[in-house]
Amino acid sequence: MAKFIDSTFVRDMCNITRQSYDNGWDERNGGNMSIRIKPEELTDYDDIKTVKRTFDLGFDASALAGQYFLVTGTGRYFRNVFQNTEQDLGLVKISADGKKGEIVWGYTDGAMPTSEFPTHLMNHIARLKLDSNQRVVMHCHVTNLIAMSFTQPLNEKYFSKIIWKMQAESMPVLPEGLGIIPYETPGTTIIGEHTAAKVADGFRVVMWPHHGMFAVGDTPDECFGLIETVEKAATIFTAIQAQGGNRLDEITDKQLVEIAKYFHVSPRKGFLD
Repeated sequence: MAKFIDSTFVRDMCNITRQSYDNGWDERNGGNMSIRIKPEELTDYDDIKTVKRTFDLGFDASALAGQYFLVTGTGRYFRNVFQNTEQDLGLVKISADGKKGEIVWGYTDGAMPTSEFPTHLMNHIARLKLDSNQRVVMHCHVTNLIAMSFTQPLNEKYFSKIIWKMQAESMPVLPEGLGIIPYETPGTTIIGEHTAAKVADGFRVVMWPHHGMFAVGDTPDECFGLIETVEKAATIFTAIQAQGGNRLDEITDKQLVEIAKYFHVSPRKGFLD
């Protein structure tokens, strides 16, 4: 029988957390990530059959009962996941009543899932209602987008158009634009509920002002790619501001419509005049 540590799920988590740290998005213990795994995908692993510990989720996650989540541990550093895998990652099963998490693998030194785990679950639930392939939630502290949240109007239409106009690839990658919630204390059910409301409205990337970015996706690569695309656009915008802020030429609204038509995507209604 195979060992879970050798699974593609663990390998993907290790690779992406390491790359995210290398990109400067997850200083110290900043950032967290979870991957949803179906029970039938775990039948070949003989080291996840026993529940080692349980904990209260703090909300009703019965919509995910019986599902498994590979999730980063609270207080753990992304830069260490690659080498401290069984300490810094854990596999959690949602109990039949949706009230508890059952740790079946990992967290070998007594760790617990990230404090944002309830927020992850709320957003897995919200996205699954729109996309049955939803698998991944990722939160990180992307430098340039955070900086923009201090200097630019916190308006979804405004921010989305900036992201679209900074590079032609932004529109086909993120046609629904960027969701934004008010500044809120991380780790609370309130920030989870407000983020989930944005995800339920079709946003796959949500800005947490003065804090970071929250993204959902079907695969680790897709989720990571959404974050890369938004942060690249924010980086270009930041470079423009450093060069004086004068945009002598830019992608127009008409050109954005043409890009969307060519790539067969639909921009969020009301965001393009």
